[in-house]
Amino acid sequence: FTEEKFGQAEKTELDAHFENLLARADSTKNWTEKILRQTEVLLQPNPSARVEEFLYEKLDRKVPSRVTNGELLAQYMADAASELGPTTPYGKTLIKVAEAEKQLGAAERDFIHTASISFLTPLRNFLEGDWKTISKERRLLQNRRLDLDACKARLKKAKAAEAKATLWNDEVDKAEQELRVAQTEFDRQAEVTRLLLEGISSTHVNHLRCLHEFVKSQTTYYAQCYRHMLDLQKQLGRFPGTFVGTTEPASPPLSSTSPTTTAATMPVVPSVASLAPPGEASLCLEEVAPPASGTRKARVLYDYEAADSSELALLADELITVYSLPGMDPDWLIGERGNKKGKVPVTYLELLS
Repeated sequence: FTEEKFGQAEKTELDAHFENLLARADSTKNWTEKILRQTEVLLQPNPSARVEEFLYEKLDRKVPSRVTNGELLAQYMADAASELGPTTPYGKTLIKVAEAEKQLGAAERDFIHTASISFLTPLRNFLEGDWKTISKERRLLQNRRLDLDACKARLKKAKAAEAKATLWNDEVDKAEQELRVAQTEFDRQAEVTRLLLEGISSTHVNHLRCLHEFVKSQTTYYAQCYRHMLDLQKQLGRFPGTFVGTTEPASPPLSSTSPTTTAATMPVVPSVASLAPPGEASLCLEEVAPPASGTRKARVLYDYEAADSSELALLADELITVYSLPGMDPDWLIGERGNKKGKVPVTYLELLS
């Protein structure tokens, strides 16, 4: 081996196909390690927690259940609401958000568990099982090749000595016999190693299936998060005085100085005596008559289920006409669709120019 490194010995070269198999196997191993490590970071960003989980795994002990960040935040919010007043608007909102964060934490826990089983475990099994077997057989092949090259070198020296002595040398027979044995062992080991390397294709198929499972679990997780937050947004939208998102002022002045300013403001209809802010009196929607010019079109972003007869149910992607009323909660607008009208939450709309 040392002589090869210094270019003082001949080396038996493997065929091009075999070399490609070796390169493909090394590439698979390297990228599997990188994907595994980064997925672990994604599922558990805390490096100390990852080290703890690694130690438990090596000790073959069950990893203790750990509270997720969402669940911890939910606990803090619930405690804050209890101390600051659960009946105040802030306290009520804290409780609602805490419930949502707890659900998000539970969804995160399920995602981590599913991803670990369906994705991380197969990758670890490859690195700690199949790859170790491949590495072992490659080392054996390397030794067999070195033995073969050593036998070739001895035979070459024996033949050179025979030529100089001009007589048959027993060393030549011995060297030729050793060379045949070494060649046989090398060929056998090369075949074993080749079969293992060709099995990398099956590994890719297995990892592909696991990758689909990972994407499926991640999709499920984010879908759950979306539903939980959408429900939370609906609940907060029904709280008087609760601010959800960034909304426009309730009664901005109309401007005719530039098209941009006009498009960015919400028209206001004249005050109606029977209309009062939410919580003070019910809206008499039948008496609301929007001005001929002073309304805007809006596209609905999400489905919305009306909580009572004063609200207008919405379907995602539909277009409605909206306008504001003096004294209304800034998080709400009046929406019209055909002959139906009612209050709609601003956060569910995309106001169009």
